Amino acid sequence: MNDKKPYIIEFQTVGEVGEGFISIAEFEKSLPFEVKRVFWTYQTPDHIVRGRHAHFQTQLVLVAAAGRIVVNTELTNGKIETFVLEKPSLGLYIPPTVWHTMQYYFNAVQLVFASTLYDENDYIRDYSHFQQLIKDGKI
Repeated sequence: MNDKKPYIIEFQTVGEVGEGFISIAEFEKSLPFEVKRVFWTYQTPDHIVRGRHAHFQTQLVLVAAAGRIVVNTELTNGKIETFVLEKPSLGLYIPPTVWHTMQYYFNAVQLVFASTLYDENDYIRDYSHFQQLIKDGKI
């Protein structure tokens, strides 16, 4: 069973109001894994809930590059947390076996750093299957 929990990462940020800012994500300094894949979501209507899955192996860091994203997470012990991402200088680390959903607001753009290449077999897409894996001690 995974004992890691989601947590907020504050990225190094440089700049000033008059010129703008840059935030920096570096493996081992701010990212807890080597990045194998980067993807982003955009133009998602406000009422749509995305995610609705967990991963067996993949670790993620989610960033609201623009707008606001509300992320709900559920650990294998049943603990539920809500995180609000609305600053591009913050990321949310999501370890494996954490069920997560995202809802986007204000033309949100989500940037995602992933620890693995895409593999459909790494996804747990059915919530009842997620619950059964927990019950059976498989995650």
